This record gives sequence, structure tokens and C-alpha cells, in this order.
Amino acid sequence: MTVAGSDSGGGAGLQADLHTFAAFGVHGTTAVTAVTVQNTVGVTGVHEIPPQIVADQIASVVGDLRPTAVKTGMLASAPIIEAIATAFREHGIGRGGTIPLVVDPVCASMHGDPLLRADALAALRDLFALATVVTPNLDEAALLVGTRDQPDAARALLALGAEHALVKGGHGTGPRSRDLLTDGVTSWWLDAERIETGNTHGSGDTLAAAIAARLAGGDTLPDAVAVAKRYVTRAVATSYSVGAGHGPVGHPTADDPAGHPSPVAAAESTSAGAVAGAPS
Repeated sequence: MTVAGSDSGGGAGLQADLHTFAAFGVHGTTAVTAVTVQNTVGVTGVHEIPPQIVADQIASVVGDLRPTAVKTGMLASAPIIEAIATAFREHGIGRGGTIPLVVDPVCASMHGDPLLRADALAALRDLFALATVVTPNLDEAALLVGTRDQPDAARALLALGAEHALVKGGHGTGPRSRDLLTDGVTSWWLDAERIETGNTHGSGDTLAAAIAARLAGGDTLPDAVAVAKRYVTRAVATSYSVGAGHGPVGHPTADDPAGHPSPVAAAESTSAGAVAGAPS
């Protein structure tokens, strides 16, 4: 299940999530938080869904199509986040429940257009206490915890209550894109070639949705992240140009559909703060 905003351009948001779920062979359900007016050039409008309607969508889905994993994306406002957090606790979603929760802390579009009200940052940080994993990019980490340094940001996110922190390096520089996953005891560095393209719209949504899809299939969190990292790298490699702005990533069929074994054992885990081998 994805709890996220709609992208009228089709490249990000719940549209990207549903593409990703389908690629991994899982059925996707939704709770829509906001409708954006956007295309490949930018976001020109946002209509927030009333918080109670968002919570009612979650209740409706859980009551009939109980999800085996949930991810969040654009949450728009503090009242929506608070309604979602209450619903998650009521329905056993996130830490303390039986359904794992992936929190992608979406704050802005890749064009720089805000997708979260400035006064909602505190509520978003509070939501991390329910997260199985929180997945900020470097810009989001700087906004949320005041640093782009991956180990420092990860420690700060764990201090806010997240079970795991995945601080992504895609907004960094250099020939490699390195993501740090940690639970505060064990850390993994996930490494991939940086692909130079402007067509990365929806990459963060796709990574988080891939993690959720693998968790739905029964993977451990490190397994799910390892497969999702490989998948989003392929998605960026198969991105395409459409419209006048930033095109979307592709959504090829997953090499490791949800429920199939994944080779995270290839990753060497180390104590927190050390560098681990990248999953193959």
C-alpha cells in the first residue's frame, strides 16, 4: 500500500509506486494524500485531501485488502501526517504493529517545488518513530536533521525513533552513488555506478516502493534494500525523455520479484560506522 500524492505527469508519486509494485508482482493499493498539478517542468498547484478522508482510505483498504507492507510519500501537511499516524497505530502499521512501514520523507519535487508545508516538518519527524526504515536523500537529510553527512544523518534519524535509516547518496557527486543503511548496530554501504542523466523523476519513490514490495514478500529489511538499490539503478539506466523537462525513470520487470530469495548475504555487514561491501 502507498500513502502518497498523485503526480498528474505520471512520473512520480503514487503512479511511480504502482508501476514499481507491478514490476515486483505485488498488488498495489493507495491512500491519496494530495493531487498535484504538475508535468515534467514543475509543480504549479497542490490540492490536499482532507485528513479524515486520507485516514478513511487507509481504514477501508486495511479492512478488506490488509497490506503486508506500507510506504509513504508526499504527505503535504501536519494535519494529514497526524491523521495518518493515528490510523497507522490503530491498524498495526509500523513499529509496534505487524505491518512494516517505509517512510520516504518527501519534502520537494526534483524541480525544487515544495510538496510539504514548512510547518509540517515536526510532524514528519514524529512519524519516524513508526518507521521500519526512513529513506531521505541528502537534501532531505539536511532539511530534517541539519546535515548531509550520511553517518551523522543516519544517527540523527535513528535518534528520532526510526528502526533503520537509509541515507541515499544519489544527490551527491562523484562516479559512485553510495547509500548508507544502518540500524545503529550494523551498517551496510550500498554502492552503484552513478548514471549521468536528467531523467530521474520518481527515483526516490521507486526505491521506497521497491523496498516495500520486497518487505511484502517476506524479505528482511537489508535484503529488501539490497534488491531495491539494484532495481532503482536499472530504473535510472532505462529512464527516458518525455515532455520538456525531467523525464521519469523506467520500471523494468524486477529481477527479484517479491517473495523470491535475494542475495543480501553477499553484503558484508560491519559494526556501525564502518564501510561494508556493496550487495551484488
